[in-house]
Amino acid sequence: MSQVTDEIRVHIRWMVRRDMTEVLEIERESFEFPWTEEEFTHSLRQRNCIGMVAEHRGEVVGFVIYELGKNKIQLINLAVASRYRRQGVGTQLTAKLIGKLSYQHRNRITFEIRETNLGAQLFFRTIGFRATQVLHNYYEEMNEDAYLMQYRYVAEDYENISNLFKNRIARRLAG
Repeated sequence: MSQVTDEIRVHIRWMVRRDMTEVLEIERESFEFPWTEEEFTHSLRQRNCIGMVAEHRGEVVGFVIYELGKNKIQLINLAVASRYRRQGVGTQLTAKLIGKLSYQHRNRITFEIRETNLGAQLFFRTIGFRATQVLHNYYEEMNEDAYLMQYRYVAEDYENISNLFKNRIARRLAG
């Protein structure tokens, strides 16, 4: 697995319709079975479903789609443009979700991941996600299993995530 190159800082904001061209391009280059524009639209129209994009120098370089549940955040889709991978974009998108967790309310993030998607499994494991269950034949089109991945809220982790964003603001003010 490649080493992390210099980390870039991104601006994370709500996804809007004009982002769809760039989001679809990132989706196509990232997945064997990419979502269509209709699938994105259908998902984002669901109650409690939110899309966010990561921008770098005015370009969309990554995105995340998630659903807010009563006790958890369900990660639905996350991808980073190939030329921006291993530069901290996925970590910053995930940190944004982790920052939404709390002990009393939503206390975990869950998602399903292909058994063969080793790169993503390793990425999520390095930031504290754990496989909690094997979902047999989850991807029926390929007769492939999936892992249920989960991240649980820990107060110290929230402080670390908060410091990441505080440091980012401090660097901007100092610059």
